[in-house]
Amino acid sequence: MNTVKAMKNAIVCLILLPRFFLAAIMLWFLDFHCVRKRVFPKMKEQEGNIVDPPVCISESNRMFSWESIKAVWHGHKLDFLKSAHLGYVAPNTEVVQLRDQRCNRILDYAKEKRPLILNFGSCTCPPFMTRLKAFQRVVQQYADISDSVVVYIEEAHPSDGWMSSDAPYQIPKHRCLEDRLSAAQIMNREVPGCLVVADSMDNSSNAAYGAYFDRLYILQDGKIVYQGGRGPEGYRISELRDWLDQYRQSVGNSRNVVIHV
Repeated sequence: MNTVKAMKNAIVCLILLPRFFLAAIMLWFLDFHCVRKRVFPKMKEQEGNIVDPPVCISESNRMFSWESIKAVWHGHKLDFLKSAHLGYVAPNTEVVQLRDQRCNRILDYAKEKRPLILNFGSCTCPPFMTRLKAFQRVVQQYADISDSVVVYIEEAHPSDGWMSSDAPYQIPKHRCLEDRLSAAQIMNREVPGCLVVADSMDNSSNAAYGAYFDRLYILQDGKIVYQGGRGPEGYRISELRDWLDQYRQSVGNSRNVVIHV
C-alpha cells in the first residue's frame, strides 16, 4: 500500500514539476523592481473593471521565498488532485456552520433545481477580498434564480507563513476549528446577507474542489455546471456574472414557450 502511494506521489510530482518551476521562476522575476514596474501596470490594465477590480501588490511584498514556494506547490497539487470536474457529480464535502458549529454537507444548501454558487476564499487573500463586494452585488442581482455559499478555507497568506501586507487582515494558520471559525466570522461581517460556512479542519472541501487560494463554482442538480479557474489569476467574478446572465435568459425563454395543442 505504501509503495503504491509513493509511486502515485512520484507521478504527481513529475507531472506538476514543469508548471511549478515556471510559476517559481515568475515569482523570482517579480522580486526585481524593474520587472514589477513593467508587469504590474499591465496587469491593472487587463483586469481593471467594476466587477473584477485590479489587485494591487505593494513593493514591499516579497514574492519569492521558501513560504511562497510551498504555497504555490500546495495550490498546484490540490488543483491536480481535486475530485471536482465540470459536468460531473459535485463532491458533497463537510462544512461547519458558524452559528451553532453544526456540520453540514455542501449539497445541503442546494434548493431544488436552483444553481448554488460556491465561493472559496479567506481573509488573507487580497484578490478574494478585493472582489468580495463585487461578488456580493452579483449574488444580490441574481438572488431570484440562484443561491450562494461562501466557504472559508485555509488562509492564503497567513501571518506566520507567506504573509502579504496587502491582505486587509493578518491571521495566522488555523491550529484548530475555533481559529477557523473566528476568521470566518470576520468574513461574515464583510458580506452581510451572504451565507458563510467554514471548511472542516481536514480541509476536505478545499482538497475536493482545488480551491486554494480562491475559486468559484456553480452546482446544479448535484453536478458542477461552472468551474472557475484556479485563483488568483483564474478568479473572475465577471465569468460568474456572465454564466448567471445566460442562465436567467434561458429560464426566461423556457417560460415564454407557447405550446400549441
